[in-house]
Amino acid sequence: MPLMPVGRQSANPLVRWQRYSVIGAGLSLLLSGVCWIPVHYLLGAGVGELPHPVEPWLLRWHGLSAVAGVFALGLVAAGHMSRGWALRQRRSSGLALGLLAGAGVASGYAIAYLVPDSLRPVAGWAHAIMGFAIVGVGWAHRRTTKATVPLPDGRAMGIPVPSGSGPRSTG
Repeated sequence: MPLMPVGRQSANPLVRWQRYSVIGAGLSLLLSGVCWIPVHYLLGAGVGELPHPVEPWLLRWHGLSAVAGVFALGLVAAGHMSRGWALRQRRSSGLALGLLAGAGVASGYAIAYLVPDSLRPVAGWAHAIMGFAIVGVGWAHRRTTKATVPLPDGRAMGIPVPSGSGPRSTG
């Protein structure tokens, strides 16, 4: 199933390698976090035992994915967010997504370096809930593309068309 409904396109698409970077980092973050939660809370330190031997590796994977995620967030912030803001498209979902991603980065850093051990479980669950919210808001942001509206000069919703490829006037 395509990520967007057939017959629709975005006026502010990410180029393929950027889209793959965002999706790849996001999936890696999601999978590593989703794998860590049951290992921690059913088998390891979350149930009062010593950490399960897999826990540190899952956290390393999540940390490496976070580096890729921050890179992907920078890609999106550098062009896609500013273009989308100028086009006045999907501002609320884009803003929510950007703020949630920033909060996810900040909370991950805080859990690793700032939060005392007594508050770590609460901070960890808040971080996990943010992660799931990012997935939901990201999916909604991606799925809310409006139908393409061709303009008389050959542009579609503000996407410039190279000269010579638009409709030809018959005079």
